[in-house]
Amino acid sequence: MQQTKTNPGQVAINLMFAVVSLLMILPLVLVVSISVSEEKSLLTNGYRFIPESLDFTAYKLILQTPGVLLNAYGVTILVTIAGTILSLLMTAMIGYAISRRDYRYGRITTFYIFFTMLFSGGLVPSYILITQYLHLKDTIWALIIPYLLSPFNIMLMKGFLQKIPGEIIESCKMDGAGELRIFFRIILPLSTPALATLGLFISFMYWNDWWLGLLYIDNQNLVPLQLMLYRMMNTIDFLSSNLRRLNVMIDLASFPSLSSRMAMAVLAAGPMMFVFPFFQRYFVSGLTVGSLKG
Repeated sequence: MQQTKTNPGQVAINLMFAVVSLLMILPLVLVVSISVSEEKSLLTNGYRFIPESLDFTAYKLILQTPGVLLNAYGVTILVTIAGTILSLLMTAMIGYAISRRDYRYGRITTFYIFFTMLFSGGLVPSYILITQYLHLKDTIWALIIPYLLSPFNIMLMKGFLQKIPGEIIESCKMDGAGELRIFFRIILPLSTPALATLGLFISFMYWNDWWLGLLYIDNQNLVPLQLMLYRMMNTIDFLSSNLRRLNVMIDLASFPSLSSRMAMAVLAAGPMMFVFPFFQRYFVSGLTVGSLKG
């Protein structure tokens, strides 16, 4: 029976990745542990990976009004799905156009996109554009449109599409295919690795965003999940630091201020943590297929 030799270099690499994985998992475990810990225990003993006694008061407090939480989930899911699809489509179309060698204004357009990556218009012009000219305040589009196009993503897409041989496009044209058919039937399927990579980044950006909601959303029915978390944090901080001034009779030892923050963080990040492993399987598979095609 042939014995396999242990490679020290491979063992070192595995150990390194094991340590990195632990460093990423342990903070998450600590957040979950705090969210189910008793408030008195947290104030007395500090944060612990294993809670001294289980207490789900924070989750009960948050879920007392499930309608608000479900509405925030719905807004965030809608914005994430619609924003990711639209952003990928527009990024791919622009990246494809400036990657074509027969596009006369390719260099000028590429420089224009690169210039916006270095110098943006700033917050005030962006706010005026969204509210005064496009009239998108308090609409779902105010949470989608500002992040639709990223110059960095366009440049990444262009770099990938430039590697697709131009002969493929020429042969499609000789067979009578139009530009739209070439793009949707040939280019997009060949771009699966790039689309999977950018789609992952874009979906996380939309899911984690609270800034656009803070700027443009006053309607309570359009508040996204992360903005609701932000407002809850501020409310808890305000009550905790102004109890005497407000003459509010609340026992801080019994009010789950610390565990509520962590419980809300778990509820906000939970869906993406469960979705990501399933998506990652297709993501890695797409990268492998792309490398074989390249």
